[in-house]
Amino acid sequence: MTTREAATYLGLAKNTLEKMRVHGRRNDNSPRFVKMRASVRYDPDQLDAYIQRNSTISTSEYDPDGSN
Repeated sequence: MTTREAATYLGLAKNTLEKMRVHGRRNDNSPRFVKMRASVRYDPDQLDAYIQRNSTISTSEYDPDGSN
């Protein structure tokens, strides 16, 4: 996917993904991308992995002992 397509898929602004690429570090949580010469592409599987890495449960919904 192009940056614009990936941004739409994630519900982010295109420039947000561009900033993540510039400021991202190897161990951060940014979406992985592939740079091919002047083109940047995102694999949909990597975008799904990014979504999974950022998934959480609301603390108000979390029930550690399962009684709720």
